Amino acid sequence: MKHIARKRFGQHFLIDAGVIDQVVSAITPQAGQAMIEIGPGLAAMTQPLMERLGQLTVIELDRDLAHRLRARPQLQVIEADVLKVDFAMLANNQQIKKWRIVGNLPYNISSPILFHLLDFVEYVQDQHFMLQKEVVDRMVAKPSTSAYGRLSVMLQWRYQLENVLQVPPFAFDPPPRVDSAVVRMVPLEKPPNLEFSLLSQLVQVAFSQRRKLLRHSLGRWLTQKNYVGSFDVQRRAEEVPVQQYVELAQELHAFLLSG
Repeated sequence: MKHIARKRFGQHFLIDAGVIDQVVSAITPQAGQAMIEIGPGLAAMTQPLMERLGQLTVIELDRDLAHRLRARPQLQVIEADVLKVDFAMLANNQQIKKWRIVGNLPYNISSPILFHLLDFVEYVQDQHFMLQKEVVDRMVAKPSTSAYGRLSVMLQWRYQLENVLQVPPFAFDPPPRVDSAVVRMVPLEKPPNLEFSLLSQLVQVAFSQRRKLLRHSLGRWLTQKNYVGSFDVQRRAEEVPVQQYVELAQELHAFLLSG
């Protein structure tokens, strides 16, 4: 019986064999590696991954699809909302140091998934995700470009990011109304030491009025905290490199602790 894609789950199933081969080649799965696939769907990518790995853990929210997947003995099927999955606990339970994580993520909740995984980045070797091309463009964007924004900063401070593959709508069933892309996310070996929640708040304030100079948003926010430093607020949020946001978060954290 054919499974009908469910709009509430944001399902678009990858069906193009050539694209599947390209994605799997980009991931380069090796026998014995610990890998999790998010949203395996109809197992188009699951099967070639499983053949190379020997075993695979999958997270599937759709009850009917999870039932089908359990028929494959080499799969460990976790029927759950990925936003509620504790990847650290999974690693500890299976005595795994780091996961490789892959998936064709539902486009309607892709950003929340990316931020959820940030909480477990120390348990991640790398991540390869199929996403809306516009989202990938924002993830890898450089300063002083229209795509550069909060998502760019909040991921680039912790990952090395690369757009590795463009995917057209007809590679899916049903085809989405947008182009897609595969992004590679490799956690930095020596990430900066900072208070993540403070960086998140700082960056959110900075980009809340991205067309205005930072003195109207971030400048006022810093003044409210009685912080006086050398950070230049006479520019727009998109003109500030990731490293300077990181340094500001570190300096502000030290200032708040000293006060």
